[in-house]
Amino acid sequence: MRILAVNDISCVGKCSLTVALPIISACGVTCDILPTAILSTHTGGFTGYTFRDLSEDIPAILSHWKSLGLKYDIIISGYLGSIDQIGMVKSIKDDFLKEGGLMIVDPVMGDNGKLYAHFDDKYVEAMKGLCRKADILVPNLTEACYLTGIGYEQANGGDYAAVLNALKALCPRPSVTGCDEVKSGKSVSTVYYTDDSGKTKTYSTEKIEGAFHGAGDVYSSALAGALARGVQTDKAVQLAADFTTASIRQTKADGTEARYGLNSESQMLAFLQALDKAAKN
Repeated sequence: MRILAVNDISCVGKCSLTVALPIISACGVTCDILPTAILSTHTGGFTGYTFRDLSEDIPAILSHWKSLGLKYDIIISGYLGSIDQIGMVKSIKDDFLKEGGLMIVDPVMGDNGKLYAHFDDKYVEAMKGLCRKADILVPNLTEACYLTGIGYEQANGGDYAAVLNALKALCPRPSVTGCDEVKSGKSVSTVYYTDDSGKTKTYSTEKIEGAFHGAGDVYSSALAGALARGVQTDKAVQLAADFTTASIRQTKADGTEARYGLNSESQMLAFLQALDKAAKN
């Protein structure tokens, strides 16, 4: 199995490729990377960060890869800094994804009901085009709302199933993370997702209060790694959600500044043990 992760490199603040590469590799899967940009830190919670767009370098990289005959079982895309890069990823799927392979799109655009800086409605429309080429879509609630046109306040009021169903117009197997609910008197964070047969399902974990940067990258990377190991979607979602929640819980217990990312390393062994057991069943 070989995965290509297309995302930025934030040198400080664990997210994007500095999360995807170690997690996917630890799953026992070859992970190649295509950096879209290099930042001194990620953009959440830091000021004065540097940003270098790598768009001009990508065509030469892809040309070299074509000469090597590279093909991928899974391609997963994350932060894309421009509409041009969205177009590049569309072409990457056409040129480098194996027949029968999976295209996973994490449409990184915003959080807490708002788009990230430098993104606008034109970017959202372009991202919809990429989502239509995806086999699996993993937005958070904010991103799902922008992709579907459903108001964030309406969705956050509990109408998560409607958001998921609207996403099916873009992608056959969407999911939505970060859906806060109360079940049996307890606050939980729920993933609304579509299983391998197209059925809507949910999986809930403990809701841990606070804002934790890089959680979505931990989830999507663990999900991709589990799917690459042959785990079915139901179990892959559970493994990824449990791993992410455990990492958030540990980060809060350690008192780590949230902007520096999750302490997922401490939870990696338990995740890999659970993954290995699931992959053998």
